[in-house]
Amino acid sequence: MSELRFAVAGVPRSTPKPCGTIEGLRQTSALGITAMEIEWVQNVPKNLQHIEAIRETAEALGISLTIHAPYYINLNSSDPGKLAASKERVISALAMGEVAGARSVCVHAAFNLGQPPQKVFDNVRRSMEDILKQKKKLFPHVNLGIETMGKPTQFGTLEEVLQISREFGQYPVIDPAHLHARCNGALNSPEEWNAMFDLYEKELGRKSLNVMHLHYSGIAYGPRGEKHHLPLRESDARWRDFVKVLREREIGGVCVCESPLMEEDTLLLIKAYAGSNH
Repeated sequence: MSELRFAVAGVPRSTPKPCGTIEGLRQTSALGITAMEIEWVQNVPKNLQHIEAIRETAEALGISLTIHAPYYINLNSSDPGKLAASKERVISALAMGEVAGARSVCVHAAFNLGQPPQKVFDNVRRSMEDILKQKKKLFPHVNLGIETMGKPTQFGTLEEVLQISREFGQYPVIDPAHLHARCNGALNSPEEWNAMFDLYEKELGRKSLNVMHLHYSGIAYGPRGEKHHLPLRESDARWRDFVKVLREREIGGVCVCESPLMEEDTLLLIKAYAGSNH
């Protein structure tokens, strides 16, 4: 059976001060959590020594790492300066992710800006082509994970991220909470999650289900999609059913819990997953 690790999204709230990434990794390990997503959502650090120390600490503690790239990215921007800066942020996150020993970097690819889906797709494709020219040299082992997004104004339907990932030999970041919000309350049942994994397998092959990069949380939403993340117990997320599907499908890789309660809800998912085989 493939190994699935549940990750806390960022430095756990219970980390003793001063609570940087290295202290956060130690606290993650002390809590019995075996993965962490490092949140480089404002900017990517440049201190190589520090990033190497993150890698060494994670390896010593047996913690799997993923990265969340900066939010300020739009690979569909018509402004040459903004587009160049967006590509640079992605490349920087991937390159430093390589140094940190991360397996995958999550990227919010683009806003649609009222353009037809095919035009947006073509623009994102061109940007990804430019970014991945640097792969061999700067980030040979790290996956560029385009995430499914929670608002219809964003690039990131399940079909879009699967298609573009397949074209470039990468794998996407699948966030069922975002998809649930994007379609105003659908995709919240075992049947729908199984259909989602079926499509993933069809597009990327059976083995792709062994190395997934997933996000999961409760989510508040409305007709315009995602509003904000919620603790699991305060949401309509059927999280017990979701982890059961993960176990039944033998999904492997990392599932990042993006709940505001961070380690509490990560541990809740770990416990539910362990109990779902009875």
